[in-house]
Amino acid sequence: MTTDPRWLDEHGNEIDEDHRGLVYDIRTLVDRRRMLGIFGGIGLTTLLAACSGSDPAPSASAASTGTASATPGPSASAAASGTLDEVPDETGGPYPADGSNGVNVLDDSGIVRSDIRSSFGSSTTVAQGVPLTIELTVRDAASGSAVVGAGVYLWHCDRDGDYSLYSRGVENENYLRGVQETDAMGTVRFTSIYPACYSGRWPHIHFEVYSDVANAVASGPVVKTSQIALPEEVNGLVYATSGYEQSVRNVSEVSLSSDNVFRDDGGIHQIASMSGSVAGGYTAALTIGV
Repeated sequence: MTTDPRWLDEHGNEIDEDHRGLVYDIRTLVDRRRMLGIFGGIGLTTLLAACSGSDPAPSASAASTGTASATPGPSASAAASGTLDEVPDETGGPYPADGSNGVNVLDDSGIVRSDIRSSFGSSTTVAQGVPLTIELTVRDAASGSAVVGAGVYLWHCDRDGDYSLYSRGVENENYLRGVQETDAMGTVRFTSIYPACYSGRWPHIHFEVYSDVANAVASGPVVKTSQIALPEEVNGLVYATSGYEQSVRNVSEVSLSSDNVFRDDGGIHQIASMSGSVAGGYTAALTIGV
């Protein structure tokens, strides 16, 4: 077998593997699918750029510009390496509308949709707030393979901290709820608004994963029930805008470590990666293992 010329010295002799440097080590580790275990969540591109001597491009402070850069969390990094931790099981809370606590919206015509900002059926009320796209990617925790064709039911509170179908004044609304089927990458995308922070809870989004959409709309067996945690920096930027005034005080009185859902591990496997801005809207992305 011919040796790659990059690993030959000036005399044409093969350099011992132990002396080929970090770039070689990283490439070897990737081939052996050990990247995550050694480097945690550090991106391969960043490491290779550092080894080559290239300076990373500067980025503006999100706090000063109102923007947030996408930063893959532990789950996203793990998925790239082929395996990832299973997302923790969490409570669906008191407002699931999946038939487990009173009302069931899953068997309503119109629940399968990507844009969940408006109610459907007898009401067409549109929930107001900073635009938010939610991208949830479902992968098999053992193999990292995309789970294709799964049904994902997603719901969250509105800008006032109220849940449609339950909270006073919005009992006749069903906005901010929807079901979708994962695509060839295992991903669903919902068009929504940024949820409020209500008293006692860290800002979050609920979801349930079913084997397929047919099971989801029939309230069949749930594969996974969990929650997405929204990151502190973006919470601060959004809640400084008009309409979210109540969230400013509420979020100051809770933390990931005190939240009754995320406190056991600080939400390490559930914090969304964010990109976007207040003016243009945000995208929250999370890869979960099931």
